[in-house]
Amino acid sequence: MTVTDRVEALIAEYGRADLSVAHLACDRHDPDAVAVTVVGDDEASDLTYGELRRRSERVAAGLAALGVGPGTRVATLLPKGVELPVTVMALWRLGAVHVPLFTAFAAQGIVMRLEASDAAAVVCHGSQRAKLDPGPDVPADAPWRIVTVGEGARPGDVGFDDLAAADPTGAAPAVQGPDGAFLQLYTSGTTGRPKGVVVPARALASFVAYLEFGLDVRDGDVYWNAADPGWAYGLYYALCAPLAAGRRTVLLEANFTPAVFWRVLAQQRVTNVAAAPTVFRALRTSGLPVPDGLVLRAASSAGEPLTPDVVAWAEGALGVPVLDHYGQTELGMVAINGHHADVRAEVKASSMGRAMPGYVLAVLEQDGDGPAPVGEVGRVTVDTERSPLLWFTGYEGAPERSAERFTADRSHYLSGDSGSMDPDGYLFFTGRDDDVILMAGYRIGPFDIESVLVLHPDVAECAVIGVPDEVRGEVAEAFVVLNGRAGDDELATELQQLVRTRYAAHAYPRRVHFVERLPKTPSGKVQRFLLRRGRSVSEDRVGP
Repeated sequence: MTVTDRVEALIAEYGRADLSVAHLACDRHDPDAVAVTVVGDDEASDLTYGELRRRSERVAAGLAALGVGPGTRVATLLPKGVELPVTVMALWRLGAVHVPLFTAFAAQGIVMRLEASDAAAVVCHGSQRAKLDPGPDVPADAPWRIVTVGEGARPGDVGFDDLAAADPTGAAPAVQGPDGAFLQLYTSGTTGRPKGVVVPARALASFVAYLEFGLDVRDGDVYWNAADPGWAYGLYYALCAPLAAGRRTVLLEANFTPAVFWRVLAQQRVTNVAAAPTVFRALRTSGLPVPDGLVLRAASSAGEPLTPDVVAWAEGALGVPVLDHYGQTELGMVAINGHHADVRAEVKASSMGRAMPGYVLAVLEQDGDGPAPVGEVGRVTVDTERSPLLWFTGYEGAPERSAERFTADRSHYLSGDSGSMDPDGYLFFTGRDDDVILMAGYRIGPFDIESVLVLHPDVAECAVIGVPDEVRGEVAEAFVVLNGRAGDDELATELQQLVRTRYAAHAYPRRVHFVERLPKTPSGKVQRFLLRRGRSVSEDRVGP
């Protein structure tokens, strides 16, 4: 079968009117085959497709008793344990829509997503339960039901074990059809609140295509995508794609350390691994010896540009090159240095690769909709008329912001990223038009951090930018204008802690610059490029 034939077959498979996500991602597979391997601190456990079906049927019955049904939004605030795939499959079985929540989020980031999605319930691990207690960011009369996994439940919560003990109804899994929603995610905000991306079931064709062409995951492989399923790359490609394809996927429930990463690769005999460049940098700088017996066939990277030092290190340490890929929440992956034999080609330094089968990429002029000259920097786009795997049509309830993502004639999707393309179709990333900070594979919106910083009574206004970091790729730095108080290290620490506790532990600004004013355009828009250019000399005081 040719690559074109395979793309057409995937489009047909996931374009059927009777498409059922739970059937395609669980029920049709060999019940004795391993679906998920969960790796903990001391041991690993396997969940077969048969067990996933039985357990998700029970949880689905319990959720249905709470009123969850087709179209209901239900969030998960769960670590990468067995409850996550079981809950997600239960939601799909009911025709409900899964809203992922990253466990590093503080209350504000969680509540924004719960309110924006109109979530009816949230399935929460006991270790995360305190984030949903009434407080400055959580309403006392919150409309969502809370299902608590393990200890830590409050009065009024529903115990997950009670859901899991419900008797299955025996009903066939819900039919979503190709255009029915099964996921709802939120992008990182840069000039406003994060935008809702509703993912239709037909997007699974694109996800599986990347699993095959980009990652070359085959029957019998042990595949580990180390990204967190609270974000798009982990959700699409650590859960959705491998389950749809009937492959085994590894979830690391234990905390990441370089030693743990090496242990998982060796003990689980991982054949295909995908992770952010930060993970590979951490392995390289750890000084730990490479374990014997690695059987890696393919290593991949996404989330931020892959630097040459990681590429050079991986060839010797892993025994295989790390190949770079590119995508977005709104797209999934669209540019690849593919591992599959039918698409594998020369790997060019610093290139994200070429368009994945099923997509046509283009670079348009910075100030127009014509094609940019070959090799010159322009706007990275997807040709909507020649990309049959493209599934994004706009943001939930935001027509004006949706229109900004397309050219006037909607012939091209505008990624918001800048780059260039060489004569062979290889794409080279230059920067982000929207100022999203790419830290350790996570997309962090400056607006999210700024909206927390201005809650401090001494902050008049602020702006956040991303700056290069050797280990994380980028980190956040904040420029803060105060209400008369003098900036000092104590205040800088207060602001960092505020972001840690009110937004997300990983997103706090590594440096806080206290300035008299922010550079702005006549219309009042902050000129972040001037902050990046002059950050070394613009501060009155720099926090730790």
